[in-house]
Amino acid sequence: MSKDSPPLYAGPVKRSMTIAGHTTSISLEPVFWRALELRAQAQGLPYSALVARIDAERIAVADPPNLASAIRCWLLAEAGDSPPR
Repeated sequence: MSKDSPPLYAGPVKRSMTIAGHTTSISLEPVFWRALELRAQAQGLPYSALVARIDAERIAVADPPNLASAIRCWLLAEAGDSPPR
């Protein structure tokens, strides 16, 4: 692990952001915040825009999970470590 990497085993960190015109708080572990940051940079998007995209996909399913769970699952799918959507 590089010195810029977040700790692997650390509790969630809460951050607030505006999504679809409303403010929400999301709690994710530092490794997930870092992964989200890297994916947003790779797509040329701010965090909030990428989270809004994930949120839109999440609420389109029959029984949507909470947003933090959806972000974790989305990141895992993007890493190629889960079945295709």
